[in-house]
Amino acid sequence: MSKVCRKIKKTLLRRWVLCIGDIVWMLLAAIGAYFLISLWGDEVPKFSNAVMIWSLSNTVVAIALLWIFRLYNIIYESVGFPEAVRIAVITAVLGVANVLFALFAGNILVSSRKLALGIVVAFCMLAFFWLAGTRFSKRGYRAIRSLWNNLFTKKKRILVVGYNHNAFTLIRSMAFDEKSRYRAIGILDDDERYLGKRIYDVRVVGTTDDAKEVVKKYNAEEIFIAIPSTKKAAQREAIQRCSNCGRPVRLLTEVAGLDKEKFSRAYIRPVKISDLLGREQVSVNLDEVMGYIENKTVLVTGGGGSIGSELCRQIAMHNPSLLIILDIYENNAYDIEQELRRHYPDLNLLTLIASVRDEKKMRDVFDKFRPQIVFNAAAHKHVPLMETSPNEAVKNNVFGTLNVAKAADEFGVDTFVQISTDKAVNPTNIMGATKRICEMIIQTIGKNSKHTKFVAVRFGNVLGSNGSVIPLFERQIAEGGPVTITHKDIIRYFMTIPEAVSLVLQAGAYAKGGQIFVLDMGEPVKIYDLAYNLIKLSGFEPNVDIEIKCTGLRPGEKLYEERLMAEEGLQKTANGLINIAQPIPVDEEKFWTDLKSLDEEAHNESEKMKEWVKKLVPTYTIDKRESAATQFLKAAKEQNEQNLAKAE
Repeated sequence: MSKVCRKIKKTLLRRWVLCIGDIVWMLLAAIGAYFLISLWGDEVPKFSNAVMIWSLSNTVVAIALLWIFRLYNIIYESVGFPEAVRIAVITAVLGVANVLFALFAGNILVSSRKLALGIVVAFCMLAFFWLAGTRFSKRGYRAIRSLWNNLFTKKKRILVVGYNHNAFTLIRSMAFDEKSRYRAIGILDDDERYLGKRIYDVRVVGTTDDAKEVVKKYNAEEIFIAIPSTKKAAQREAIQRCSNCGRPVRLLTEVAGLDKEKFSRAYIRPVKISDLLGREQVSVNLDEVMGYIENKTVLVTGGGGSIGSELCRQIAMHNPSLLIILDIYENNAYDIEQELRRHYPDLNLLTLIASVRDEKKMRDVFDKFRPQIVFNAAAHKHVPLMETSPNEAVKNNVFGTLNVAKAADEFGVDTFVQISTDKAVNPTNIMGATKRICEMIIQTIGKNSKHTKFVAVRFGNVLGSNGSVIPLFERQIAEGGPVTITHKDIIRYFMTIPEAVSLVLQAGAYAKGGQIFVLDMGEPVKIYDLAYNLIKLSGFEPNVDIEIKCTGLRPGEKLYEERLMAEEGLQKTANGLINIAQPIPVDEEKFWTDLKSLDEEAHNESEKMKEWVKKLVPTYTIDKRESAATQFLKAAKEQNEQNLAKAE
């Protein structure tokens, strides 16, 4: 409170100091104008009481007008055109009043009306320069300092795209912040009506079609796109055109937080591939999500992972009574916990370090905290790694899911949502096959559960998740290349993490039990195109500055992913981006028997785990190719056997 009081006192002191300065100057201006003009007459008149009264009267009127027009309440950093107009109005009022005085009673001051009018003009000019000068002094100082910095400080030359409020704020912040290392040298806008117009003396020099020529002509070093995010189509078009200029392209993400007088790099980020997705950001019905999450106890397994952590973020926004983050990896769990505590200080949050493989621990968690909604995102997901460790994939993905699902059914959870993948459809790798078994578990338990609605949500790749291609490409570009892809024709379905998670949340609202929801992820994208565009957006020429190298498909990897098996059909939901796959009948007795055998084989470290998995997933095609790691393990095993034989 004392800090607020000090601030108020400082503001009031500044106002009274300015007011006293205005009083002194008005008196000096009036008296000075009198003597200045009277020197032009035939004789120098004597200073009289009438002159003093006239000077005091002008001062009183001027100060009164300044208070009426609130020119003592201004913030010097934000002084602009409105304040200049008010000062001009005050000066005009003073001028009109004095002209009338000069015409009808000017001889009181001097012998000639002509001299009296001269005194009035001189006084008004001196008054205007003082009032404007004091109010605009800080801006004038900053303008001079900015000009000096731009002329004599080495700064990056920036081309700004967009003639709008965002560009205005961006250019002004760069110009007035002496610590900024950027200088706008031109503006591009596709509306030709703006050609030649200026923002802070920065001219609109062309459209985005002219980007390449403008970059060369003005030697631009980077391109900042200031088109609002609400105009996604225009933003995407500008990004695509500017990415061909051989300069890094960056995006103004938020103008609200950008100080007009201080440039912050925090609001300028590199363009991401997600900015170039050929569709608008998907949206969900938040009321539906709120309806089943609000005031509920929600458990997220794998809560520290890419999908799990985003689930936690979005759930936190919908007022759960308790959010439980469960993960085996403490660092990730700690990071998301700290983030949520910063952003949602009132959130009732609990973080547990545990493994879904531990059946007793899962029962204990469900018994103690009685979650009402469960999102099971705990899984091993990296295809190449699981190909060399199939037993671990089965233990974690299959039986971890089984442990959590059985506990959910036993303790009467309302809704259980299993995170699945399009790799579960006609799988060619062990990771996808284990995810298909998870779907079968959810379908079977859900069919027989009396209390819990079990559903699975199947989607493709998410941009920016841990281990996905985008972070890998970014690291390879930073290292100078090459950027590696497995095949030039490989395609994948992509969605951003927030998009996928928001649809997962809404799918939970549609849950009736035993369903598999399939997210519509738009058109598939060629991985080669992703790499190509990311290199261009980084300011390099693909296959010239940075090579794109094809290394060959890895074991278990498909050229393209499918979203449905042949037997499955699609049923629409209220949200057109969420569909329901028709369930494939499962022989439950055989399924549980095979699952028990699979458990025994996995824990016995069977070397034929993939064949055992195929018994449960007939659509699984085992990739006979061996990865480098598998070959190494086989060679190591043979060497070990030889060493043992020699020892005997």
